[in-house]
Amino acid sequence: MNRYIFISTLLIGMLLSFSCQKEAVKTEPASSAGWDSFVTDFMESYFVANPTFAVAAGRHEFDGVLPDWSPATIDANVAKLHSQRHTAMAFESSMLSDEQRFEREYLVSIIDKELFQLDRVMLPYNNPLYYYWQFDPDVYISREYAPLEVRMAAYTKYANALPLAVEQAMTNLKSPMPRTFANLAHTAFGGLAKYYRDDVPTVFAEVGDSILQSEFTAANELAIEAMTKLDDWVVAQLPDATEDFALGAELYQEMLGATERVDVPIAELKKVGEADLQRNLDALQSVCAEYAPEATIHDCIAKMRSMKNEGGAVEGARQQLEGLRTFLIDNEVVSIPGTEIALVDEAPSYASWNFAYINIPGPYEEGLPSVYYIAPPDESWSEEQKNDYLPGNADLLFVSVHEIWPGHFLQFLHSNRSRSRFGQVFVGYAFAEGWAHYTEEMMWEAGYSDGDPEIHIGQLQNALLRNVRLLSSIGMHTEGMTVEESYTMFREKAYQDHGNAEQQSARGTYDPPYLNYTMGKLMIRKLREDWMKANGTEATWKEFHDKFLSFGGPPIPLIRKAMLGDEGNLF
Repeated sequence: MNRYIFISTLLIGMLLSFSCQKEAVKTEPASSAGWDSFVTDFMESYFVANPTFAVAAGRHEFDGVLPDWSPATIDANVAKLHSQRHTAMAFESSMLSDEQRFEREYLVSIIDKELFQLDRVMLPYNNPLYYYWQFDPDVYISREYAPLEVRMAAYTKYANALPLAVEQAMTNLKSPMPRTFANLAHTAFGGLAKYYRDDVPTVFAEVGDSILQSEFTAANELAIEAMTKLDDWVVAQLPDATEDFALGAELYQEMLGATERVDVPIAELKKVGEADLQRNLDALQSVCAEYAPEATIHDCIAKMRSMKNEGGAVEGARQQLEGLRTFLIDNEVVSIPGTEIALVDEAPSYASWNFAYINIPGPYEEGLPSVYYIAPPDESWSEEQKNDYLPGNADLLFVSVHEIWPGHFLQFLHSNRSRSRFGQVFVGYAFAEGWAHYTEEMMWEAGYSDGDPEIHIGQLQNALLRNVRLLSSIGMHTEGMTVEESYTMFREKAYQDHGNAEQQSARGTYDPPYLNYTMGKLMIRKLREDWMKANGTEATWKEFHDKFLSFGGPPIPLIRKAMLGDEGNLF
């Protein structure tokens, strides 16, 4: 999972929210040049209102600034989004180029996503994850975009802003809170407080400026106090926590259309997901008959998972990356633009609820490395559960494919070079996660590992995990499925260990769009099939991949329309 993507998923919108700001939107657009100006103003006003997103994108003039989350500002943002949508649609298509018409659809989809999140499901009032991503100070800690003392001053400004931001979050979040939301928030906010106290001071310890150190120490104490207060508040919600997390079928269907431009009925989407789950289960049955002929499927999976790197998952992932990159080049699978690198490290404790993710510098940064994080097991688990949680080498390989080559990291090398600055900045959930998950099976199909059955089992287990995410998301939010029933499905259909099944079933409650992994993958596979047919026998996967990645990160149905002339059947 890419953290930058998740930030953009939760934060798209809230534009020009301060009345003292100069009006940025042209109210009577008429020309091609007027559209370009509108897009620029849209983005700049967005950064002003969403400074944490701006910093993630590499706009460091916003360092240390947190958003205004007061209800009045949120209401003003919703009104502004409606106004900006109206302005965008007022541009006459005949006055725009093909690229600008595509960009208009792209921009309006971003506005619709934010209106759904702010005005329909009201994330700032209902989901602590909305705040967690914006409280994360990792950009100042691990991204070396400036000398350490500059980043220390930025962190100090951020820490001084936290008390007000925490007060706004506590005021906004409604109680009683769903149990899984409260548990996540406790892990996240309690982990952040510990991170401020135990880890951050060591990062900045070598800065010799005594004034900077004094200012940092005072601000960091405020940050620890504020985040501890927020964590205590969350813990106080646990006794009254509920199981009331479901969106319901109507909002869920609206989510698909508003956030990803997918108009397929839920029942049909479920059938597509069930068919892909069965396809992968059948493949697993077949390959296990070769890999472990006398074993059950559970024992076959256990055999694969027992083949672990002696140095641990972080070291194992490091060893996998160069071979993956070389395969892409030697087999002309996809272009690799740029010379940026990706590092691998252990995830901090506050982010341990998610096994793996990557932090990628935004499009305004140059030449900085990305960091692929892998979470250690929960310390509260038994030794057996901790060992089960750690992936086998084959399973880990496709996590590395997903996060680095040719998944998120490569995708952002392309999107950061999109011809459209808008496409560089706004990359959607289904596009990014769909691409990353698509690359796992694609690499197997392209011949990586020369048909090794153990490797194939690793790919299939990752596919089954994402299949069950789709079915759990639909089930829990539209059909009354419980978290416990989802947990059982992850155990029995995706063959997950206790820890991962527990994490994944809980995640589906507060991240219903995590169906986007499989949904996006299947849309890309169908688009590839149809594009190859339309372009004849001379067409190559590399041509398709490069073309697909050139759009930035819009909803996949928009790309389908641009590449094939019409939306057609998405699946």
